[in-house]
Amino acid sequence: MAIEQTLIVVKPDGLIKSLTGNVISRLAEAKLTIMGAKVMRVSRELAEKHYEHLKDKPFFEELIMYIMGEVHKTRRVLALVYQGDNAITKIRDVVGDTNPEMANPVSIRGAYGRITTTGVFENVVHASSSPEDAEKEIKLWFQPDEIIEDLYPVKEVTLKNVKKLVWA
Repeated sequence: MAIEQTLIVVKPDGLIKSLTGNVISRLAEAKLTIMGAKVMRVSRELAEKHYEHLKDKPFFEELIMYIMGEVHKTRRVLALVYQGDNAITKIRDVVGDTNPEMANPVSIRGAYGRITTTGVFENVVHASSSPEDAEKEIKLWFQPDEIIEDLYPVKEVTLKNVKKLVWA
């Protein structure tokens, strides 16, 4: 068995339909450890980097609008990092096929996903498909200090002239 990490994103349709609790309960079936979690807005830059492998597809812009929350009028997603033995396979089994109509009916996407009349796959969650994708995606969605352990090598740097929001 291999210890792996994986990124799961509960997409805007999952949040707008109040499926977050159901999704987390289903993910718990994989018996993995949550290493990081946050509710966040998806910027266009993040969306484009996340889906860069699909930039030549005709549905790319639709994907960007979907993950950014433009389709569902909510700019929230829940990003999670899980870790454990064969995490990627276990999570993908619970999540189901990308196409909700092809997904096992008891999977998250099979139970809660749909294809809209305009052909958009509302598949509720994203899950990393390989260890390489997981590392790339986790580093894209999370900073090292947002995860409870150093999953990948880190270094300490001193930043100057960094603007940051703080509580007033």
